Amino acid sequence: MESMKSLADQLREKLVTAPEKEKVPTSKKEPAGSAKSREKPAKATLPIMEAIATFDNSQNKTMVHVRFDSKTADTMNKFKMATNIDVTKFVAFAVKHLFETHPELKTIIKQFIQNTEL
Repeated sequence: MESMKSLADQLREKLVTAPEKEKVPTSKKEPAGSAKSREKPAKATLPIMEAIATFDNSQNKTMVHVRFDSKTADTMNKFKMATNIDVTKFVAFAVKHLFETHPELKTIIKQFIQNTEL
């Protein structure tokens, strides 16, 4: 059932894999040294991208409805098209990373639980 893709997913894949047309300037000749500056360096995979890609959320069953402003939602959807990483996986990773990098948030929650149990 996971091999089934919606029409929107198929279109996104086509958009991502479609080659971009390069514009070649015809009016100006460039100096000999500028060709090196135009070459793009080899794209190295960022550690955060590897961490998101390898993040396993397949066992997560709890759903949370979250509201985002339109700009953030649009950015997350474009992230999915650019990287083919599902938005659900991206958000789950982001929240887990937030709690891991800021343990004071967990402390606030623990203090609240202790105060409510008294």
